[in-house]
Amino acid sequence: MELMTEINMQDLPVTNISFTTFTLNGYHGLKEWRPILTIPYLLMFLLSVTANSFLILLIISQRALHSPMFVLIGLMAAVDLFWPIFFVPHMLLNFLFDWNQISLSGCLIQMFCIYIFGTFQSTVLLWMSLDRYFAICKPLSYHKYMQVSSFLKYVIVTVIRNVIFITLVVSLAGNRHYCMTNEIDHCFCEHMAVVQLACEDISINNLAGLLTTFLVPTTDFVLITVSYVIIFSSVLKSGRSHSKAVSTCVTHIIIMTVSLGLALIAFLSYRTKNVFSPDMHTLISTMYIVIPSCCNPIIYGLRTKEIREQLLKFIKHGIVLPH
Repeated sequence: MELMTEINMQDLPVTNISFTTFTLNGYHGLKEWRPILTIPYLLMFLLSVTANSFLILLIISQRALHSPMFVLIGLMAAVDLFWPIFFVPHMLLNFLFDWNQISLSGCLIQMFCIYIFGTFQSTVLLWMSLDRYFAICKPLSYHKYMQVSSFLKYVIVTVIRNVIFITLVVSLAGNRHYCMTNEIDHCFCEHMAVVQLACEDISINNLAGLLTTFLVPTTDFVLITVSYVIIFSSVLKSGRSHSKAVSTCVTHIIIMTVSLGLALIAFLSYRTKNVFSPDMHTLISTMYIVIPSCCNPIIYGLRTKEIREQLLKFIKHGIVLPH
């Protein structure tokens, strides 16, 4: 399918037909091989649900893990738990039983949920970087900055920002007139995969999508990088040994780079001439959601000494919920 950005949208006639039901044709090029994709996606989904659920339960149940850093890890696990739920089960049913229909309202709801959780993931990583900054660069004032009343200032601003931008993108998509076709070459309602089906000018949708991409996850990534540069500089100047903290910071940057890189490739590939097939678009878009959801509980859980210690206690004594 030719990209809508390569078509002069104003030359297309607007008909009275506006589709309200769509068909999700992700991996359509694989034809009869599509059911085989159920296996890797199901395994990754089960890993994500199991690992993140257990990590959340462990953090809630163990008093030793009720510090700000572990609460943020718990929030990350909650995001990773729910993020794939909004599309993976429907995608698996599509592969197995061709249950590929979705209404316009359902499509917009799915779009909103996927993007709001996606932006929230990068924001949680930003909060983690702030936690590390205060812990290493301002240790004497750590509890002052990280107490709930103070930390809420950072939380509220970023959450409001995310909601405003995602609501704008989804609202603009909902106001389009869809008369080109009702077949979406994707496994879920990704923004550009949907709006390129409109028979109107979608310049405003392109702009809103780009602004959201660069003012939310990209901005978070820049702020995270700046905070960690400051942390590294502080550690080097003081001569203190913070190998554990530095290792944590490097891990955060790597995970953020991989996730953001895949997301940017998926978003920008719709807006540039490229050799990506619709199936490749679908693969990249699903991977920037599924891979972090599978890897994060291992990286932020098993690689953290305190969580490993509490895990061993759980194995020996079982989880005891706090009173």
